[in-house]
Amino acid sequence: MAGAALSTDEGPKVPYYRPIHREVEVFDHAFRNQLALMIKGPTGCGKSRFVEAMAATVERPLVTVACHDDTSATDLLGRYLVQGGDTVWQDGPLTRAVRQGAILYLDEIVEAREDVVVVLHSLTDHRRQIFLDRLNETLTAPPEFMLAISFNPGYQRGFKELKPSTRQRFVGLSFQYPEPAVEAEIVAQESGVEPAMARRLVTFVTKARNLEEFGLNATASTRLLAHAGRLIRTGMPARLACRVGVIEPLTDDADIRAALQDTADLIL
Repeated sequence: MAGAALSTDEGPKVPYYRPIHREVEVFDHAFRNQLALMIKGPTGCGKSRFVEAMAATVERPLVTVACHDDTSATDLLGRYLVQGGDTVWQDGPLTRAVRQGAILYLDEIVEAREDVVVVLHSLTDHRRQIFLDRLNETLTAPPEFMLAISFNPGYQRGFKELKPSTRQRFVGLSFQYPEPAVEAEIVAQESGVEPAMARRLVTFVTKARNLEEFGLNATASTRLLAHAGRLIRTGMPARLACRVGVIEPLTDDADIRAALQDTADLIL
């Protein structure tokens, strides 16, 4: 999971990332070998921040697309637009990333339409190419281009998932929430809250994650803990910050909210 974006007076912001296992090493080898990367993990566990940090590490531009039900191949490749009475071609984010030799990050790829996945096939094998039929142009990705995708395997609408023929074009990483000591370190860095309070926040969430009777559709993420930590850092009482920063975003069920709040009150 990543932490706060740090900055200095001498240069631009640099994204903070706390390595958990060997994911940085895996990214480095995938990048050097021109292999696409698939990242799986629950919401708010650091997938996007990891890609952001790695793009900065290899000093490549990062082009991010948040995929959804209406994301189509045309959206990614580009289209003709009318501007000032003229018809002009506008590259989509995929085409732009290939031309620039950027890192292209498709977040929640399983939410995109099937034609998006088809377009990626020729980009994720030995060809590393995309074909722009409207321009009658074939683009070959430069060595520094990299494709990274992510999704949450625990939350997929209907039966949408990546086919084996697609998955096997990628190097895979599985992310999980870090162990409590590391997660507390991340929350403190991300939010600026005192380490002791970060540890209490993590203790609460760890208990909540282990209480299956709550029946939550999704568990509390490290991101939510960082939100609560920021609220506490600026003076909000800890129990209130935990309620509005963690509990309310998790569920609308009054009984579950009350149970979670009771747990938080005992710890905070």
